[in-house]
Amino acid sequence: MGKFVFVSYLSARISIALASSMLSVAIGWHLFTFSEDPFDLALVGLMQITPMMLLFIVSGWVNDHFSRKNILVLCAVVEACVYIGLALSMNGGDLNRPMIFLLLFIHGTVRTFYAPASSAILPNIVSTDYLSRAIAITSTTWTTAQTLGPLVAGILIALVDYGTYWFMLALVILGAVLYLQLPPLKTTKPMGRGIDQLLDGIRYVKRDPIVWPSISLDLFIMLCGSVMALLPVYAVNVLEVGTISLGFMRAMPALGGVMMGVLLARLPPRRNSGRLLFIALGVFSASILVFAISSVLWLSLIALWVYGASDMISVNIRSTLIQLATPDVLRGRVNAVNMLFIGISNEMSDFRAGSVAAVLGPVLTVLAGAGMAFMVTLGGYKLFPELRNLDKLTDAEAKEE
Repeated sequence: MGKFVFVSYLSARISIALASSMLSVAIGWHLFTFSEDPFDLALVGLMQITPMMLLFIVSGWVNDHFSRKNILVLCAVVEACVYIGLALSMNGGDLNRPMIFLLLFIHGTVRTFYAPASSAILPNIVSTDYLSRAIAITSTTWTTAQTLGPLVAGILIALVDYGTYWFMLALVILGAVLYLQLPPLKTTKPMGRGIDQLLDGIRYVKRDPIVWPSISLDLFIMLCGSVMALLPVYAVNVLEVGTISLGFMRAMPALGGVMMGVLLARLPPRRNSGRLLFIALGVFSASILVFAISSVLWLSLIALWVYGASDMISVNIRSTLIQLATPDVLRGRVNAVNMLFIGISNEMSDFRAGSVAAVLGPVLTVLAGAGMAFMVTLGGYKLFPELRNLDKLTDAEAKEE
């Protein structure tokens, strides 16, 4: 549909992703400095994940029945109202905690509808031949926004403190305006009635030989192998470095992902995509192993860079396959299931890492994670022959149901 449409879409996603990543830092800082209660930080996370678990089926149904463009615009408008409410609830340092948690719950609800819409709409505005590159670009810019957001938030909190939320509001309004530039998009009404329509996305995920492996591999390998929650522990107890080095450690996975994403966006359509996916998962597992046994900072930084770069390859292939292998009439519901799995893997992987490390220590925990990640990779290679033998990504393209 043209470069302008994709640039508008991409710019809107960047603006809203930047605001969201800034919010995670700002709200945590302001709540904790006000109450000095770490449980408030746990409640922030709970407010984000609970709406997704409750409403993912409904959000998928909505995304398949109504204009995804209108959903994105409406989500941005409601999000803007949330930021206005947060700014007013702070009231110069006199925090209204119940109102803040209510607004965060609304924010989580908005994200439950926004996330599948922002993914499902991409095949509607980009041709199949360029979908893989478009996903690489969007993944790269999202990673960049997630990296820059906390930095920008930290600077703004130091300069304008509670005024940071008005800056987030401006970013979300910009996102809404940019989404309005998208052309009207045809919506294919799903067949079926009642509960069947709500559950069709789950049924499709379970039976499709490409979509289910793509979603489940991401869930289990991140659940078993993620090391991000243990970076502060590694910095203090294993590498014995300070906060500056910890900052570099946190940045390396994102840097690896961004650099690899830029490369993937410039490469032509690839062959042997299935085997490349499992090679990337194997390299990802190996990077966890190297990080686990490293006792020097430079080797740990290299391992974390490879961790992020290999994950970007995996994300790019799996995300493209999920979009191509899903009929447009089901894409909203399937993306809602995918977003739920991503949310669960992110939240539960941190819990798994922290709780196991409390018993076994950080090194044994990461070593065990590397071993389980290798097992997930080998198990997937054996269990999913259709995915393993896939040549071109476009070979997975689904026919409309």
